[in-house]
Amino acid sequence: QVQLVESGGGLVQPGGSLRLSCAASGSIFSINNMAWYRQAPGRQREWVATISSGGSTNYADSVKGRFTISRDNAKNTVYLQMNSLKPEDTAGYYCNANVAVRALAPYQSYWGQGTQVTVSS
Repeated sequence: QVQLVESGGGLVQPGGSLRLSCAASGSIFSINNMAWYRQAPGRQREWVATISSGGSTNYADSVKGRFTISRDNAKNTVYLQMNSLKPEDTAGYYCNANVAVRALAPYQSYWGQGTQVTVSS
């Protein structure tokens, strides 16, 4: 099995920064895309950012220029550096990874349990 564990959430004032981490472990042969999503209370989960195995990145318009996604392939870890945080960034943040558990196996989507980010004065 594959596990994704997020860390780094917390309470921060508007304008502040946080860095989230998500480490994948278990039966992993290969990981292609890794991504971050978020979900605020009463709202649907929304996509935040994606990074490919080669390092190509894409961002939601709401976070472009403020958030940076990166990854360490040797550690099977993805990061989300969040700067200039706003109250509307408050949400549970979830990482997602497409993982092949062995050679020639199809990639499957896995989710972490989430980490809470609260932006408030």
